[in-house]
Amino acid sequence: MVQIRSMKTFKAAWEIKQNWQLLFPLIGLGSLGYSAFKLTSLLPFSELYIFIPASLVMFYVLLKIVVFAITKLESKWIVNARWELIRIFIVFAITGSSSVLVGRPIIKWLGITQDNLHPLLYWILFITISLFFYQVLLVVIGWIFGQFQFFWNFEKKMIRRFGLGRFLKD
Repeated sequence: MVQIRSMKTFKAAWEIKQNWQLLFPLIGLGSLGYSAFKLTSLLPFSELYIFIPASLVMFYVLLKIVVFAITKLESKWIVNARWELIRIFIVFAITGSSSVLVGRPIIKWLGITQDNLHPLLYWILFITISLFFYQVLLVVIGWIFGQFQFFWNFEKKMIRRFGLGRFLKD
């Protein structure tokens, strides 16, 4: 009975009306757990009795940061339900990783390496190419996750901040 009540409380807090919407908090928690594991593996200890508690502490800290960010952005971002904020965070995470994964082969295809270009110029070019693909992937992945309008508006705001607003028809 306690589990049912806590699930109802969870669903009410995140404005979840249908069970399929629970998928996004589960994906978010899984991704957060994986991130905590990867970040903890960067620390200089490998003993299991230290690694597991450190991973749990890292997970808790990351969870607190994400919940804090969601509460701050909740009033800024216009969404229909709180659980959609988790979906938006997932889209940002996937897009950030994907833009780097797409940018790396493109820069190799162009024949640009750190050996034939100054390292500073290489990284500026790599970040520029990745940023371009980030803009495209943000809208595409946002559309896949059912948040096209949010990310299209977000993208238009970003384009204006880059000083390219004259190319938009609004």
